[in-house]
This record gives sequence, C-alpha cells and structure tokens, in this order.
Amino acid sequence: MNRILVTGGAGFIGANFLHYWKNNHPDDELTVLDALTYAGNRASIENLIVRDLISFLHGDICNETLVCDILETREIDTIIHFAAESHVDRSIHGPDPFIHTNIVGTHTLLKCARKRWLGNRKELASKHRFHHISTDEVYGSLSTEAKAFSESTPYNPSSPYSASKAASDMLVRSYANTYGMNISISNCSNNYGPYHFPEKLIPLTIVNILEGRSIPVYGRGMNIRDWLYVDDHCRGIELILNQGRPGETYNIGGACEKTNLEVVNLICNTIDGIFEDNPELLKRFPATPANHDRNSDTLIQFVKDRPGHDLRYAINAGKISGELGFQTSESFRSGLQKTIQWYLSHEDWWRSLMNNQYMEWLARQYG
Repeated sequence: MNRILVTGGAGFIGANFLHYWKNNHPDDELTVLDALTYAGNRASIENLIVRDLISFLHGDICNETLVCDILETREIDTIIHFAAESHVDRSIHGPDPFIHTNIVGTHTLLKCARKRWLGNRKELASKHRFHHISTDEVYGSLSTEAKAFSESTPYNPSSPYSASKAASDMLVRSYANTYGMNISISNCSNNYGPYHFPEKLIPLTIVNILEGRSIPVYGRGMNIRDWLYVDDHCRGIELILNQGRPGETYNIGGACEKTNLEVVNLICNTIDGIFEDNPELLKRFPATPANHDRNSDTLIQFVKDRPGHDLRYAINAGKISGELGFQTSESFRSGLQKTIQWYLSHEDWWRSLMNNQYMEWLARQYG
C-alpha cells in the first residue's frame, strides 16, 4: 500500500487521476491538497470524498508548515504534483500567480519532501517518489516541418506560464542531482476529457454551442496541438510510477496533431449529429443552433491572436512507448465523443461554474 499526496487533485487532470487511481489501486491511501482556486472544483471529486475513498485538505502548496505537517503525520511516501496555474491567456494578463504557485509552490513541496524523506541520508531516496507533472509548452514552438519534441529538446518557453513550468522542472531535477531525491517528470501534450474547466478550447467550444454563444478562435485557427485523452495520460503516469526509471523524464503524447480550427469543426459536427439523433436534447438547450435550423459552425468567430502564440506543439512519445509499453486507447474521435457526452450528462457541473465573474472574464478575453 502506498500513501500518496496528490496536489491539485480538484483540478482537471488531478480529478481524473484520482478517479483512475482509486479504480485501479483501491488499497492506496490518497490525500488531496488543493487551494480551490477558480479552476479547482471540489465537486469533481466529491463522490470520492463522501465515500471516504480519499482524504481532502483545503490548502496552499506554498504553505510550508502545512505541507511538512501533511508529509509527516500522514506518512506520505509518494507525491504526485499536479497543482499549477495553467492557462496561458491568464498568465499573459497576470503572471504573478503563475510564478507563486508553479515555482514557489513546487519548491515548497521539494523542501518538505527532502526534510521528511531524506534528511542527510541519500540512501533513503529509493523508498519515496516525487513525480512532477509538466507540459510540452516548456519546449516552445515548432514549425510545421520540425520534428516533434523529445525529452532532449532544449527548453524554450514562450509565455509566463510555460516559463514558470520550465523553472519548476529544473527545480525538481536539481533536487535529484544535488540531494539524491527520487524524482520523475512527465511532459504531456494538450489533455481533454471530463471535468475540464470551460475556458480551454474543447470545453469552451462544447459549452458555447450548447448555450448558443460565439466560439472564439484565435487568428485563423491554424495553430497546431497534439491531443491526449486524459485517461490515457493517467495510464502514462501509472506506468512511470510503476516501471519508469528514477530521475527520468518521459513525454506523454497522443500522436494526434490537429489545428485549432479542425478541433472546433469536429466538435461542431459531432454535436450537430448528436442533436439530430437525439432531438429530445433540444428541449434542454433551447439556445443551441440546432434549435434554430443552423449548424453549430455558424457560431465560429475569429478573434485577435494572443501575444506569443506558439504555432505548433508535437510530442514524440517513443521513449515511454519503447521503455514502458505506453499506447493510447482513445482515438481523437472516440475521446471527443466521450467528452461531449460527459458534458451533456453533467450540465449541473459546468453550469455551476458559469458565474458572473467567469462570464465577465470571457467577455474581456474574447470581446
């Protein structure tokens, strides 16, 4: 049995990981630490909390006293560090929270882990693991012809968000090199799936179609991303924890490059097909274009591109595939179908997030 601290467990990927891990490792003790900032939603894991499958603590990873106390009193042997400010647009308009959480917060966790796990004895390192969740954005931007990012690609971050994640990656590596901490890092491509806060491209497009609002697309929608269904990401993390080499970095990708416009058009076509096959849904979503004899793609609105918008991300997942046997289980179409159906089935979840503050932010962001 492992005693695991999951930071940021009420966020998108963290919540999915908790559901995945408890389904596959029911005997492990999971403690969740989350500050419940705007993108952290306790409702995403409430079913696990009320059934006593996980222990939830509301707190900040930058609180050193709190973090050290958790590691000691709960005898934590594994930290899986999801907690991060992660939205590029928000980092452009206000970088400070990204520096605070992503850099200072990561360092606080590392300091407490070193104090609790190692002291001055490097030989104790093998009994513990600090796994850090990072992003492909630390590598910067690719041209359309360039080779995909590998683990040896030099870091070249473009936004305050990606720069803060690059810094946190380096801090984690430094604790391995300097103090002998048992670490691993995974850099993932764009995730999608359930519990995704509706400011990111896929959930924003889904919700806006259901609400009959315009779908903002930056520039001409030609920026390219590699898409990874969130459960496939969770399986990749599981493989790294169970079989990965200590001290290593593994890229986890979906081998699914799409332009933003391709993604939006596929969502539009898929939702139009769902409404055509299930006309009773139209009563629940009266503002959706299908209720007015229109296709969803009529909502697409091209908006001014954001500063420093990276052209393309692409992940070479050859290392994790070759060493650990990782393969994705969802195609983009199947994963997207599951994601859309989840949002249709969990209307209360996303409507609870559509408060006035969020709507004002959207208006400022996309005009």
